[in-house]
Amino acid sequence: MTTPRPVLGVAMVLASAGLFAVNGTVSKLVLRAGLDAPQLTLLRATGAVIGLLVLSVLLRPGARRLRATPGQLPLLIGYGLAGFFAVPMLYFVAISRLPVGIGLLFEYTAPLLVALWARFGQRHRVRPRLWAGLALSLVGLGCVAEVWGELKLDGLGVLAGLGAAVFLAAYYVLGAHGTARRDTLSLCTWAFGASAVAGLLTRAVTVGTGGWEPLAADTEGGVPVALLCAYTVVLGSIAPYLLVAGAMRHLPATSVGIIGMAEPVLASAVAWVVIGPGEALNTAQLTGGLLVLVGVALAETARVAPARTAAPPTQGTAPPGQGTAPPGQGTAPPAPDAATVPPGADRAASRPARPGPGTAG
Repeated sequence: MTTPRPVLGVAMVLASAGLFAVNGTVSKLVLRAGLDAPQLTLLRATGAVIGLLVLSVLLRPGARRLRATPGQLPLLIGYGLAGFFAVPMLYFVAISRLPVGIGLLFEYTAPLLVALWARFGQRHRVRPRLWAGLALSLVGLGCVAEVWGELKLDGLGVLAGLGAAVFLAAYYVLGAHGTARRDTLSLCTWAFGASAVAGLLTRAVTVGTGGWEPLAADTEGGVPVALLCAYTVVLGSIAPYLLVAGAMRHLPATSVGIIGMAEPVLASAVAWVVIGPGEALNTAQLTGGLLVLVGVALAETARVAPARTAAPPTQGTAPPGQGTAPPGQGTAPPAPDAATVPPGADRAASRPARPGPGTAG
């Protein structure tokens, strides 16, 4: 079992947030060069799964880590389709029509949806601050959209951002079970594999759409599009996803989610510097963005962890003092196809960390 190292966990989350933040701007430049959202999603997933397969073979215990039982496949496929296909594709649509920071803010309402699911879907106890967080976030989104005047935001972009939030919430819920049963590398490999297959199927039924010629071109600033695509695969996908999943071995999921809220701030700054004034937010939008982040932080900490009751002792199995579990652990062994649950995974079962659109990113 991994010994938790909180400082390392914080560093991993911040590093992933920085990589995801840069990836938002890089992805927008690629979209401006002529690739569409489904193409970029397919390219990203295919490149990532190839890289992860190579790592899986090279690192111990090798390709055996990718074994999965038929009963595990629905979770692995659903996890990949929700978080690694639907989220990034909708995110790419959103940032192609909205400033990167605003697209991320809409997507970043996902933790609120997870908290509401925990309250009404799973009947978990929540603290009253959940409702304060929800109210602050709604007010903040209203400020971002400037609802008091003529709505200046692209409607399809807003819907794509909110759709990304819904799928990101599903990704959180499914990911909690995945991280408790599989190692980080195999989980991400399966997820990107499902995304790549979905991308290929999408491409097959949309024959005649955009071609791949932009890959051989340069952006307006003279940067090769192929080089930017390589960033989205290696530093915008493989590295940050592994960093976030690895951070969950050292930090509670709630802490990972709150620290990861640095991403929208960093993404807005990077987009403003690289793309220009069109990415800048006015005072009302900046205030709204701050309210959204505060609201999400309140929601992230609103749920009450269920009490864990010790399993009753089994009679006649061992003399006193022998064969008993350490304090705080159950007596039942893990299932044959399950890995040891990492530290914090029980807390992640209600809300795992966000690897981005930044999952998305």
